[in-house]
Amino acid sequence: MSIDIQSGLNSLWHSTGIMNFIQQPEPGMSAVEGFLHAYGMPIMIVICLFLLWLGIKKQFEPLLLVPIAFGGLIANFPCDHSFQAFVYKVGIDPAIGIFPLIIFMGVGAMTDFGPLIANPKTALLGGAAQFGIFGALLLALCLGFTLPEAGAIGIIGGADGPTSIFVTSRLAEHLLPAIAVAAYSYMALVPVIQPPIMKLLTTKEERKIQMTQLREVTKREKIVFPLVVLLLCAILLPDACPLVGMLTFGNLCKECGVVDRLSDTMQNALINIITIFLGLAVGSKLSADHFLTLETLKILVLGIIAFSLATAGGVLMAKLMNLCSKEKINPLIGSAGVSAVPMAARVSNKVGLEENPQNFLLMHAMGPNVAGVIGSAVAAGVLLALCK
Repeated sequence: MSIDIQSGLNSLWHSTGIMNFIQQPEPGMSAVEGFLHAYGMPIMIVICLFLLWLGIKKQFEPLLLVPIAFGGLIANFPCDHSFQAFVYKVGIDPAIGIFPLIIFMGVGAMTDFGPLIANPKTALLGGAAQFGIFGALLLALCLGFTLPEAGAIGIIGGADGPTSIFVTSRLAEHLLPAIAVAAYSYMALVPVIQPPIMKLLTTKEERKIQMTQLREVTKREKIVFPLVVLLLCAILLPDACPLVGMLTFGNLCKECGVVDRLSDTMQNALINIITIFLGLAVGSKLSADHFLTLETLKILVLGIIAFSLATAGGVLMAKLMNLCSKEKINPLIGSAGVSAVPMAARVSNKVGLEENPQNFLLMHAMGPNVAGVIGSAVAAGVLLALCK
């Protein structure tokens, strides 16, 4: 009887989380590999708690960082992960993967393309900012990543979380944890990363440039615009149609004025629900064996380079355009060419106000900012066509 009790207690002990937090190193592992294998789960729990702190205390992209970090906590507990596996399968797995598309639909419903329509040349700034994607792709190839892996890493430069997840799930799914964390972390750090680059590449006089007020855009123009964008995408780059299609559909529902209930659902309830499940699904891949690798460190470094190149590309394009145009553009709005809407536009406005309290650049910066949303989706299509 005492043997049965002892055996039962021993079995109970081995089933506890405490017993399973520490793993035994496998034969043939190096010292570093053995340490990470043994203590990977506790290390990842600390990392996820740090991400939670960033989201809650520092408010760095809390709507996504909080569910991602919490999903990561669960993924590193020795428990049943079947719910997270199901959510991942439905929402992110390449075979289905509807979450990024639904979020893009919601983004379209919340986006006003008016500033871009009023000043179409700012689309060049959004296009130039995509240089960060392809610059990082080339650097990733130099570091030994395969072409699909390099393409997935490069998309971080678009500063668009759903696009990064969409592309990575199709090109290099095993890199999804590091790329998702990098994409959303750097998006949250836009107010920290961008201003030094903007100031380094512009003069005080350039930062003081005041731009004329934008013209009023008609309702007809706002309705026609998403249809034209979708048509051009279908003709020139079909691989980008899933993302661009959802973006333009959401925007059309917003602008046409006859489906307000649908538009409201896209902007609020639907995108909030999908954001919750998207975060938990991404977090489900933050297990130690997926995240604690040398590749992760390389991706984090390449991500910040991609983001910096994207910011610099937009600013330098604005300076180039000023050489060829009588009507000057404040180069600060070029940094808003990344797809972090509307945070990047607010940063451009903030830096402009620091130099000239009368210099309100927000609406001007929204032009390249929303162009960057389209640009990142188009770049995603290019990468899918090029790398898959």
